[in-house]
Amino acid sequence: MIYRKIAMEHDKKIALVAHDNKKRDLVEWAKYNRDLLAHHDVYATGTTGDILEQELGFIITKLQSGPLGGDQQIGAKISYNEINFLIFFWDPLEPMPHDPDVKALLRMAVVWNIPIACNRASADFMISSPLMDGEYDRLVPDYEGYRTRKLVVTEEADQGAEDSAESEA
Repeated sequence: MIYRKIAMEHDKKIALVAHDNKKRDLVEWAKYNRDLLAHHDVYATGTTGDILEQELGFIITKLQSGPLGGDQQIGAKISYNEINFLIFFWDPLEPMPHDPDVKALLRMAVVWNIPIACNRASADFMISSPLMDGEYDRLVPDYEGYRTRKLVVTEEADQGAEDSAESEA
């Protein structure tokens, strides 16, 4: 597989996300790491962003609440290299009506090879890494071949789609 390098600048673009039962943990973590976070560009979903801005005393770029599309907004920003670091304190014990969105967000982070912390311990290790305060080239598979692949559409595939549509009607 061919990889390409995507530069992460000295000041990272960090998304902070927390489910309701984990907001307190994220806020405590962020307050403890306030000085480290202050020189980065910080994004957050919904009320998490409001709480963090109030507690940290610096501007947070606020997106929609997770269930209202905030998780998807962050995923899109990851794919466009507008976010390159994800801290997502999610609650593994609470079923969420927007679980598919959560899975999609985590998938985007893996596809684009950005650091992900899903709990306080991993967030502590990541933010204290010497790599946090320098430039870093992350390796991402070159997806150009995937984007430009030739799809073969056959009459059989077309007929299968028509049959499926008729049976649904």
